[in-house]
Amino acid sequence: MANPFRSEADAFRLVVLTLGYFAAIVVATAVLGKWVGLGVFVALTLVAIGWLLRRRVEPPVRTAPRHRGAEDERRILVVANETVGGEALRDCIRKKSEGYREEVLVVCPALNSPLRHWVSDEDEARAEAQRRLDASIARLASAGISARGEVGDSEPVQAIEDALRTFGPDEVIISTHPEGRSHWLERGVVASARARFAVPITHVVVDLAAERDEVR
Repeated sequence: MANPFRSEADAFRLVVLTLGYFAAIVVATAVLGKWVGLGVFVALTLVAIGWLLRRRVEPPVRTAPRHRGAEDERRILVVANETVGGEALRDCIRKKSEGYREEVLVVCPALNSPLRHWVSDEDEARAEAQRRLDASIARLASAGISARGEVGDSEPVQAIEDALRTFGPDEVIISTHPEGRSHWLERGVVASARARFAVPITHVVVDLAAERDEVR
């Protein structure tokens, strides 16, 4: 069964639906009488049970991208928020593209609060993601890795799905902070992506603090 709290947006959506559920029952009872209110309660409860059962029995549909490059080309999708400049990620990209002409696409999800997401206020989140993306592309270029980037959906798994359709990667690399400091790991982003997409997915842990200490 899918966890309804796997993301802040899902939790916020569940709260809104729950409030609407009880509000509909209260209004129906107050305006139309207790029997109509009871009928609304039964109908909404059956709908909710049916929705939960469908989510329980339906496995995720695995999506496989179509290869879009030449035979000697390796198309690599990198999904990261703040860790693109890490040495561990750069080493992983080099290993994945060894012996190929690499085509690297970096996607930075436009992280947003649930409230701003629901009212479609994404301008600030996308602008901040673009600043992170520009800095990340510059750091990769300084390491000799040519890449292009784009701002993705606020949900990392959805951002991956969108890139699978438009970019057609041979490999996906998800870069996160270490466990305990990574919101993506807490939300199960890597596991969800592997269950959903029929494409090799590599998880790279980038400890930026440790790398800065090594440099010092």
